[in-house]
Parts: sequence; C-alpha cells; structure tokens
Amino acid sequence: MPTEAVTKIRAFLNAQNLDGVLLRTRSNFAWATGGGDNHIVNTTELGVADLLILSDRMYCITTRMEAARIRDEELAGFGCEFVTPEWYEGTDEAILQLCAGKAVGADVWFHHLPNVASELAQIRSTLTGEEMERYRQLGQTAAKALEATCRELQRGWTEHEIAAHLAAKLLREGINPQVLLVATDERIFRYRHPIPTEKQLDRYAMLVLCAEKGGLVANATRFVHFGDLAPELEENKRKLAEIEVAMIAATRPGAKLADILQRGIEAYKRAGYPDDWQLLHQGGPSGYVPREFLVGPGETGVVRAQQAYAWNPSIRGIKMEDTFLVHEEEIEFITHTGEWVYMEAASEGRTYLRPDILIR
Repeated sequence: MPTEAVTKIRAFLNAQNLDGVLLRTRSNFAWATGGGDNHIVNTTELGVADLLILSDRMYCITTRMEAARIRDEELAGFGCEFVTPEWYEGTDEAILQLCAGKAVGADVWFHHLPNVASELAQIRSTLTGEEMERYRQLGQTAAKALEATCRELQRGWTEHEIAAHLAAKLLREGINPQVLLVATDERIFRYRHPIPTEKQLDRYAMLVLCAEKGGLVANATRFVHFGDLAPELEENKRKLAEIEVAMIAATRPGAKLADILQRGIEAYKRAGYPDDWQLLHQGGPSGYVPREFLVGPGETGVVRAQQAYAWNPSIRGIKMEDTFLVHEEEIEFITHTGEWVYMEAASEGRTYLRPDILIR
C-alpha cells in the first residue's frame, strides 16, 4: 500500500509534469517506504535497491541477490513490482529501459535524468504525524544514550573509547550513528568539527551525535566536565545559550530562514564573538539527513509547521544543539529528556531550558 510520502511524491510529479521519479539514496528510500532500509555499505549515500515511482505503479530495481531480503523485510505490503537483474549485470540498463519514453526525474545525477533532489528535500521536510511520532521515539532513545555515556565515561578514556561506548548503546537499539564526534580538553577549543582520536580525556569532553533510524536523524550535543569550570567557560556557556534561544524563539511558521540566521548573528555580536558564526555552520531543517540543507545568509526559504530543526551555534569552548519539531503555536524538543542538567535562557518573553555542562 502506498505511503503518505508516495502520495506527496505523486502530487509533485503532477505539478512538475513528470511521469515518474527515480529514488536511489538511502534517505529517500526510507522516506518513501515509511522507514525502509536499502543499505549494505554504511559509508555510502546510495543503497542497493532503487525505487521508480510512476503515477500509476511502482518498481523496485535491485539485483537478484538482494531482492529476497528487500522484498521480505523492507517492502512487504508496499505494493511495488520487482525488477531483478543479476549482480554481475548491474541495474543501470534495467532502470533506463523502465524510464524509456518517459519524463523521469532522479534524486541523484543518473545518465540523462534531471536531478530533482532539492525539490524532493523540500517536500519531505514537512513531516506526517506518523513520522513525528517515530522521530520522538528516536530523539528520546538517542539523547538518553548520549547523556548516559556522559555520566559513565571516565578520565583517561580515549576519544575512541568514548565514541565506542556511545555507539554500543545506539547499535543495540538499531540506531545508526551517522555522525559521532568526540573531542576532549584543548581539542574542544581548537576544532569545531572534531572526529575522535587516541587522545585521553583529562577534564572536559564534548560528544556530538546525529542518530538515524528508519531514515530520520536526531541531532544533539552534550558536554561533561570533571571539576569546577574556568570562569571563561562559565561565562561562555551562558552567552551561547542566549545566542541559541534567539534563533529558537524566531523559528516559527512563516519566519524567513535568513532572518533567523541574522537574529543569531546579532546575538553573536552582543556576546562579544561577532565572527564566530562563520567558524561552524549554524544548522537548519533536519529530517531524513542531519540537515536537509544548511541555512546561509542568502537562504530564501521559510519555516513551515511540522518541520524539524536543529540549530548549532558555537563559541569558544562550547556548542549547543538539540532537535525540535515546529508546531503552529509552539516548538517541541524531541531530544530533551528531562534527565540532564539545564540552565534557563529567555528570548521574546519565553524561558527555555537548555542543556548545561554536566559537572562530575
């Protein structure tokens, strides 16, 4: 049975005068199928099964060696026809034959087909009720694993050990850590996107997580410190909370994304860090990838209800990041567990609880 995503895709086809669309990426396969997984290699954007969605029928194109599992475990009840060349033949020719004589777009560059990836990302960024419920469950599970790791890690652990400890918690829940960054001590101050190394933790650790399940990706960052904070870090965490809530408070249906970024830039200036917004991207709408796109100064889009966002401002030694859903009258943090340590920050007359640094 076609999913709500397929209904959206077919409306898009009608509006664009297309006969069909070819979906090759893992994110769009998950979106179209309601959470299906078509990957084998975990480090590639493409899966091993493609979908061709037409106005009146759907095809799954995969090799015969992959077809049984995809049919039984990912597409049971989806209502598509299978086209299954041998593994040594590849799937390109089968896809081209199915597309012959039709106006078909694709979510990647594929032969002569026009790339409609950005248009599809705009459509999928507005979530259904079922998607939001799955997102809530993912956000809670991922955030609790992240926070538990912060409570359990020990001085002397390497950054690789910290990452492995968190990854184990996620993998046992069927969650894929698409992004897992760890930095300790001086590396936090030196790098904004630090992958784990053999460095051992002394006093201060940053853990950054983009956790995927069923295609959806929940994003969060947490910090833990052994002993009292230095005065500069104590001050900067509060300055950063003010920057972040300025952006969060402005994230309402109809708001221009460029205006939200500008609000953040102005808050950076007030905090005394006028150029730090250029040292790390500031985030944007989330969903089936960690960010559907990054919001830059020239962005022309607007916020819509039932979208997810994750802003991630950062100044010296500290960063903030959580994933939240935008509703008509309020926002809902899906990675807020209520089990962490928090500090209050206010903007536009509203007070928000933002994650503090855990002191151990």
